[in-house]
Amino acid sequence: MINKINPYNSPYDAFSTGLQVLEPGAHIRRHAHERSHELLFCYRGTGQADIDGKLYDVLPETMILIGRGVQHKVTNTGASQMRLLWFIAPAGLEDWFRAIGRPRRPGEPLPAPFDRPLDVEMIQAQQRFIAPSKD
Repeated sequence: MINKINPYNSPYDAFSTGLQVLEPGAHIRRHAHERSHELLFCYRGTGQADIDGKLYDVLPETMILIGRGVQHKVTNTGASQMRLLWFIAPAGLEDWFRAIGRPRRPGEPLPAPFDRPLDVEMIQAQQRFIAPSKD
C-alpha cells in the first residue's frame, strides 16, 4: 500500500488516495467504513469483489463505488499482481495504514509477512471501521 495524497502531505483534508497491490491469492479483509465512502479502481490484474454479499468480477478498468457502512472484501484470484487505486472521503485510511503497517521507502524490498498488532480491534474502533459481518 502506498498512500499518495492525504491531509498530511497536501492542503486537502477531505479525502485521501493511494495504491494497493495484492499478490496472487491475497485479499483485503472484509470491512466497512462508518463514515467514509470508498472508490476502488483496478488498473492491473484480476479478482473478485464481495460487496455486501454480492460477488463481482474485477478486471482492469473496473471501478467500484462503496458507500459508507457497506461491507466489502476484494480478493486477487489471478496469477499475477492485482493493482488498485483507492480514493476515500472523508480522509482517514492513511491513519489505519500507519497504525498497522510497516513504513518503507520507494525501491526498498517488501517486508516479510507480519502479524497484525495485538490491539488491532482497538485501532479499528479508533479508525471507525465497522466490524465484519462474516469473513
